Amino acid sequence: MERIFTPESVSFITKLHKKFNPRRQELLALRATRQKPEFLAETEHIRQDPSWKVAPPPKELEKRYVEITGPAEKKMIINALNSGADVFMADFEDAMSPTWDNVISGQEYLIDAIDGTLTFTNTEGKVYRLNEKRALLMVRPRGWHLEEKHLMIEGSPISASIFDAGLYFFHNAKRLLEKGTAPYFYLPKMESHLEARLWNDIFVAMQEELGLPKGTIRCTVLIETIMAAFEMEEILYELKDHCVGLNAGRWDYIFSIIKKFQHDESLLLPDRSQITMTVPFMRAYTDLLITTCHKRGAHAMGGMSAFVPSRKNPQINSAALLKVADDKIRESQDGFDGTWVAHPDLVPVAMKVFTETLQGRPNQKDHMRPKVHGRQLIDFKVPNGSVTEQGFRQNVIVALRYLVSWLKGQGAVTLNNLMEDLATAEIARSQIWQWIRHENVPYDAQFVREILEEEREKLDISDPRVDLACRIIDDITTDPVFYDFLGEMSYRYLQ
Repeated sequence: MERIFTPESVSFITKLHKKFNPRRQELLALRATRQKPEFLAETEHIRQDPSWKVAPPPKELEKRYVEITGPAEKKMIINALNSGADVFMADFEDAMSPTWDNVISGQEYLIDAIDGTLTFTNTEGKVYRLNEKRALLMVRPRGWHLEEKHLMIEGSPISASIFDAGLYFFHNAKRLLEKGTAPYFYLPKMESHLEARLWNDIFVAMQEELGLPKGTIRCTVLIETIMAAFEMEEILYELKDHCVGLNAGRWDYIFSIIKKFQHDESLLLPDRSQITMTVPFMRAYTDLLITTCHKRGAHAMGGMSAFVPSRKNPQINSAALLKVADDKIRESQDGFDGTWVAHPDLVPVAMKVFTETLQGRPNQKDHMRPKVHGRQLIDFKVPNGSVTEQGFRQNVIVALRYLVSWLKGQGAVTLNNLMEDLATAEIARSQIWQWIRHENVPYDAQFVREILEEEREKLDISDPRVDLACRIIDDITTDPVFYDFLGEMSYRYLQ
């Protein structure tokens, strides 16, 4: 911890917090006042101006066929950097439970990874080391809505975004430049171009503080809210000196739709498994993302396929690999420049698809999609979609089991050969909240509690976190008030 918290590093992030936190709080308050997603009239000139593009990416970011993501944990970092992927995104957000130990250890592990000295020894004595050839490192800090309670500044907790990004940048920017690379970020959960402008101003301030040129930092923005989907061009414009692409954060995007339209009686999204990337509103979202990126010279990055292979079950493994391949074929043929996977075994599958589709080109920024109208983004009909008892039960089970693991400090969990993180848990609990209030769904709060009790008996009931998770899921799904974020609500209970 002493390596991370030096007087200089604490001074660095404290200055950033004092200067920018008031704007962060204003922008978070603004979220509640913006109810209708729409293309903004006041920024139409940005969308209509054909002359601007984002700054050209560094050569090492031209080719991004496959990016592997996972928490900034020691074994994951080593396996991901050694996986053969083009990029590894080390996650401090949805795939990491933000315990104090996880957050600080993650920062330490990334320093060692950049230095090439990171090692891990498992319980059987097997030693994991970094290969000479490694994936390019990117880092995802926590979103604007989150705070880090372990560092108080003038009586208030520091912004978790500033904490994560600031510490990583302070300790590693010059170290990365000396090794011929640079600090690269993924930015999550923005809802407007004004929030992108805030990130841009923070990037400028961080670079100036360390005496580095503007544009040293490069970032990719996750488009994972329905509000941001209507401001993709403006987000790129605000970050044009630093941004190299957008990513289709599909799971949080579905969650954001339920949250934004929570009071719309006509909205009834079906089982999560039925909301595929080929349903019309998801198709419109990715079409708009691809065209927007390519129009402005940015990478369009595909989203996460949730299927996880099983090395112990060949049948499950074969089925998972086929589903992932189908998903990546669709993305590559649609025009995405690369994609995400969550497991090293999926890297060769996705790499083969994008290599065959792009045929040696580093990207396909000349590929455009059909024009998308705003009404297509908010027409949430799912052909033949339905809410089933199995889907309802699965949502309760996923929400509960994920939260139990999260409270124990594990932020990415494989359940039924699907990778569940905070984003998929958010979908699960928000769908339950939506469904029990809809007249066309024959399930209620009592049914939620019955399933919770059934699942509780299957878990380690001697662990107080099981009962705590049951209470939280009960509250967050049956309370008349829709809680904005499960992670934010549950953070107070983390050790």
